[in-house]
Amino acid sequence: MADVTTNEVFREVQALYVLVPALLGLKGNLDMCLASRLSTQANLGNMRCRQELVKMVIGNISLVQVQAIVCSCIVSVFAVAGSALVNGNFKWLHTLLLATASTLTATLSCLTLDMVLISIIMISHKMKLNPDNLATPMAASIGDVVSLATLSMWANFLHSIHDEYPWLMAGILVIYVFVLLPIWVIIVSNNKYTKMILLHGWTPVISALFISGSGGLILDLAVDEFKGYTVFQPIINGIGGNLVSVQASRISTLLHENSFKGVIPPQTKQWVAPWTALIKGVLPAKTARLLLLISIPGHAVFVYVADIIYNGVSTLTPVFILVYLLVGLVQLLLLLYVCHIMVHTIWKYQMDPDNSAIPYLTALGDLLGSTLLLAGFFFLRSIHQEYQPVG
Repeated sequence: MADVTTNEVFREVQALYVLVPALLGLKGNLDMCLASRLSTQANLGNMRCRQELVKMVIGNISLVQVQAIVCSCIVSVFAVAGSALVNGNFKWLHTLLLATASTLTATLSCLTLDMVLISIIMISHKMKLNPDNLATPMAASIGDVVSLATLSMWANFLHSIHDEYPWLMAGILVIYVFVLLPIWVIIVSNNKYTKMILLHGWTPVISALFISGSGGLILDLAVDEFKGYTVFQPIINGIGGNLVSVQASRISTLLHENSFKGVIPPQTKQWVAPWTALIKGVLPAKTARLLLLISIPGHAVFVYVADIIYNGVSTLTPVFILVYLLVGLVQLLLLLYVCHIMVHTIWKYQMDPDNSAIPYLTALGDLLGSTLLLAGFFFLRSIHQEYQPVG
């Protein structure tokens, strides 16, 4: 992300700093919910009929497009408003630029990645592998890179023409909102697999936008305060959201396979102590324990690689690595415990966790990651061990 933020458009349109976490969170939420829904259907054996599989795929892709168009417009307005409050600078052209760039990014990157995810789910199901372990992490990890690159490309292009051709941006939004959106809505509303989500599935996605957007406000505040913050913030948020999404998807599949909505199966419990949920005591603890273990080397590798890419040489100190790993571990511990309580509670109230849990969890991961990392940077400054990038 650090290389992207050196572009002129990021320096001039500071609202992009607020938009990035919220848009990446939105993109990840939509793709991961799609992956979780289809993975559950695969594990339940509902993908054997080709005709039903086609309906399932078309309905889910159309649903993601509807959600992407609506939510990307909302998040762009939130980004401009939040940045205006923080920086005291508001421009209508920037609002139009952000709305157009975020809509293009969300819809096009979602469409591309959704096709990849569906292929992965179908292939893994035929190979008798659990799609929960492949599709959801893939949506989380690749999605951020693709979305950030796509957003940077569109934002740079639109920034280069926004003074002379504002009508072009307005025209793109008109086509999306008044032509493409109604078409997608008609398809979704006539699909038995997605029409209920279209009616009742907005609260988690929109709520997650504002939670992730709060993380964006923290990024907007921290970007000038700490030079290295933008290097590590996407990593800690991405890994946390990735791992907790795997856990949410697996618990949801466990509940679908062993019970019916409203009833908690005997293999697990709704209200348990953190040790029972994360280490030993209920069936989901086995996966939680493994995710916690792999997060430590995962964070260590990614933070080292990011530092090398950013500086050309390693500038990390043992104290920085220790603080960073502690921040990542605390974030994941909180996320996994909230995940256990949330998924079981949603199930208890006869709702589908595949549609509701992941948006809240990944958005909470963005907010926790951004806040805890900022606290870590302040702590490092207080003990005179601040991260010092080259140049």
